[in-house]
Amino acid sequence: MSSKRFSFLIPKLLLGLGVILGLGAFYVKVAPFAPTNAKADDDKASKLKLQPGFAAEHLYSPSANGQGSWVSMCFDDKGRLITSDQYGGLYRMTIPAIGSGSTKPTKIEHLKVGTPGDTLGMGTAHGLFYAFNSLYVMVNNRVTKDLPKHSGFYRLQDTNGDDQYDKVTLLKELEGNGEHGPHSIIMSPDKKSLFVISGNHTDAPQMDDYLLPKTWKADNLFPLIKDPRGHANDRMAPGGWVANVQPDGSDWVLYSAGYRNAFDMAFNDTGDLFVYDADMEWDIGTPWYRPTRICHATSGSEFGWRTGNGKWSPALPDNLPPVINIGQGSPTSMLFASNAKFPAKYKNTLLAFDWSFGIVHSIHLKPSGSTFTAEHEEFLSGVPLPLTDGVIGPDGALYFMTGGRRLESDLYRVHYKGNDALASTVAVPPVNKENQLRRSLEKYHTGQNSAAIAAAWPELNNPDRFIRYAARIAVEHQPLSEWKDKATSEKDPITAIQAAIALARTDSVDSDIKAKLNANLLKINLKSLTEPQQIELIRAYELVTLRLGEPDAAQKKQIIAALNPSYPSNSGELNRSLARMLVTLQAPGVIEKTLALMDKKEDTSMMPGGMTATSSADLIMRNPQYGLDIAKTLEKMPPPQQTYLAVMLSSAKDNWTPALQERYMKWFRKAFEYQAGRSYIGFMDKARNLALTHVPADKRAAYDKMSGGELLSKNGNDLAQSVYPKGPGKRWDVETALAVVDDAHLTGRNYQQGKDMYNAITCGRCHAVGGQGGNIGPDLTQLGKRFSNKDILESIIEPNKVISDQYAATRFELKNGESIVGRITNEDKTSYTVSQNPFAPDMVVKVAKKDVASSQYSPSSIMLPGLINSLNEDELRDLIAYLKSGGNEKDKMFSSSGSGSKSGK
Repeated sequence: MSSKRFSFLIPKLLLGLGVILGLGAFYVKVAPFAPTNAKADDDKASKLKLQPGFAAEHLYSPSANGQGSWVSMCFDDKGRLITSDQYGGLYRMTIPAIGSGSTKPTKIEHLKVGTPGDTLGMGTAHGLFYAFNSLYVMVNNRVTKDLPKHSGFYRLQDTNGDDQYDKVTLLKELEGNGEHGPHSIIMSPDKKSLFVISGNHTDAPQMDDYLLPKTWKADNLFPLIKDPRGHANDRMAPGGWVANVQPDGSDWVLYSAGYRNAFDMAFNDTGDLFVYDADMEWDIGTPWYRPTRICHATSGSEFGWRTGNGKWSPALPDNLPPVINIGQGSPTSMLFASNAKFPAKYKNTLLAFDWSFGIVHSIHLKPSGSTFTAEHEEFLSGVPLPLTDGVIGPDGALYFMTGGRRLESDLYRVHYKGNDALASTVAVPPVNKENQLRRSLEKYHTGQNSAAIAAAWPELNNPDRFIRYAARIAVEHQPLSEWKDKATSEKDPITAIQAAIALARTDSVDSDIKAKLNANLLKINLKSLTEPQQIELIRAYELVTLRLGEPDAAQKKQIIAALNPSYPSNSGELNRSLARMLVTLQAPGVIEKTLALMDKKEDTSMMPGGMTATSSADLIMRNPQYGLDIAKTLEKMPPPQQTYLAVMLSSAKDNWTPALQERYMKWFRKAFEYQAGRSYIGFMDKARNLALTHVPADKRAAYDKMSGGELLSKNGNDLAQSVYPKGPGKRWDVETALAVVDDAHLTGRNYQQGKDMYNAITCGRCHAVGGQGGNIGPDLTQLGKRFSNKDILESIIEPNKVISDQYAATRFELKNGESIVGRITNEDKTSYTVSQNPFAPDMVVKVAKKDVASSQYSPSSIMLPGLINSLNEDELRDLIAYLKSGGNEKDKMFSSSGSGSKSGK
């Protein structure tokens, strides 16, 4: 779930990858490396990995009681828990006290909202919050029957004191729904208003005020390629947004924007706001992919989400960087733990939930100038554990839920029973002077103020990036007449850069501003600046070009002369910035220089998004459905810098020679050998086709072939595959599949189609049959001689039912509170050797035995469910016949020609 985002999708090409371990269930040989504390019981709470001193209780299973899959919750003023089904109504329950001897709710009711006879129900809430004697509900609805027919921000009140919500007020109708729709609600630090957050598929409504000036644009010289599979192609700036609103629904103020699909947010004790954002997992392996991350959302902040490949680098000065990159995942809930009765170390800690991989991350905040740095720790995890929402209860315990997307849903409570000092004994840290300075500048984000320029201008060159940003936004809110001339004549280089960015971003400028800004920027010596300052200077040139137009011929020549000698540099980020400007300005030699950079070997483990707190490899076996997407990418990761530069060159129209053109086109053919997220091939093909528009017309066909055009499917989004299931498929279960593949139907089968289906769902990627195929999973040649049709189907359709210890993953719980999931491939006296990527089994990590607190088998098979759901009846019969025959074309199940097509009907 993507922050109840719920949008982590797996490529179609990967559907067959789950065969790796699932058919390993046929092997029952005992593994020599048994877990130290394998647990046979089915208690759900016992399967959670917790930090020392914490205890977990399983309280309730709404899905087991026909109450849907819960995704949001809050406590009311009487200490009762209110929850919402993702696709249904609201519920209210009374929770027994910790230590009472019971964990089951003493009362649970389906809330009926509205006056008697009123048909309006309430539910499908991605956000719930109780305050001001009201229940606030963020409805996210795709027209569910008997529930509000439109997404929006609602207020529920009990006006007659009968403990039921009889008054419903729609405070703001919102255009947006689904997994990127309207999301969470929290209280402001002064407890006088509310904050709401929405994903990038929710239109930002007309606001009463904008702390981030309403001048947003794409602002990227990088050639825009929208998602090849159509995701969010009509969604533009400002993307996901945060707004402040009064309790009665009045006075909407845009506070922060530029997110993709941040679901939740939280204030810390000093009143600083943090947002947990998520990127598109189809973009994994591309240089514009940004890991899930925690952002410090200051007043007027922008975080640079743009559709397709247009997302801004965190290094650019007109957006802000994250506090910490978490890594791959699907953010859902986030909360600040100061009210929890936890040890003191959690006083300044955010708890961030990941739906895909079942981890609650502890993000320990530390003030750093006017912002924060963070250290990461795994607070809680489970395999599987699809986390949806969490809240600190009145008793100081953490309550959290699992579910979403109609998955099995459960409610848990985690409390501390150790002996460490509790958080209540720790004083709130004071706001440091840098943070105070930033906040003093943010007061000028609310409109025109005669004191703003005098206060903000000197801080445009402050060494603290967040202070510089706050100062620039304050300037942008003021009348141009007060600062336009200062911006074009400023002598301090850093101030001049920030002023140029501010002036370029305003919509009403004089016709001669472009020349004046460029002239002032040209006075700054690029080589005299630090690398971050160089990036900011180049960004100023870029924004002037984007907003005001390309420079005239004379200034164009001067800007090229100022930038070209520094390209290429030793910095990947700086090279990307230089390439955007120099390719756009058609600088002499830029094509040759860029192609030379593309020939350089690079470290594919370091994507431009930066280091992450979690290891991608460690996530693979925590959730096979999503982890195998990562596994395939890590096996042969595209080179990110080459990819970026290649896309940038696709906009170069002139100065190509046949030799340069041929060299460039051959790069694309090689690019199709790499593996990445679902959209990677489509992005590369769209860049390739853009590049082909710049070749001579009589050479286009030749260059199309040279660049790999024949390798692609007709839609350009996938590599061509010799065979695909014809379908139509269906959601097969064991009973219906067994009726189709009984022995009476497994005669006269089509051998070639069986083999084709085996390869079409990529079984051969991991298994060998008849001496051909992969060796990651068990050899299947003798399958038909050992197992019945039912055994085979159960192992394919229900891979978690029986998992052989020979092929099971092991979860290690380490003494430092972290955990590692993978397959043990070797063991010596001091350590385990653990393989975490089934597609790159030689990539291993060493786990020291002295660091292991316990270990147990993972309850999830690495085989994906639904492998055969794309097959029709004949295709399924031919596949099972092929498996049972062990790939023997002469088996009696096949027609004499080996290519018959008996229907079996």
